[in-house]
Amino acid sequence: MTDAISSILSQIRAHEMRARGAGDVPAGTAIGPSGTAPGAIGNSAGTSGFQQTLSGAIDKVNQTQVNAAQLQQAFELGDPRADLARVMVAMQQSQVAFRATVEVRNRLVQAYQDVMNMPI
Repeated sequence: MTDAISSILSQIRAHEMRARGAGDVPAGTAIGPSGTAPGAIGNSAGTSGFQQTLSGAIDKVNQTQVNAAQLQQAFELGDPRADLARVMVAMQQSQVAFRATVEVRNRLVQAYQDVMNMPI
């Protein structure tokens, strides 16, 4: 699980570097399935911030879950384009993305609590 968290944190850092224009970032740093563009996370208006980055990541996780559910439903209805292997891979991607998001949330809550409990 820590590998997934490290991966997400490195993706967030890479996105911030891209938003600042700090050079090239490897193409494999996008959050989501391997067909998505690395710059797909964030605000299209050019402003960047933690909120936009986090919101974009959550939107990608949601889209992964929706795609998996649609593929599962298509398989259940007998669509020949939705084979079992694709459905299982999509479901696993959705599950891993959700677990990683929950773990990041837990780490953020813990960091917030640590900051709030610091003596002044």
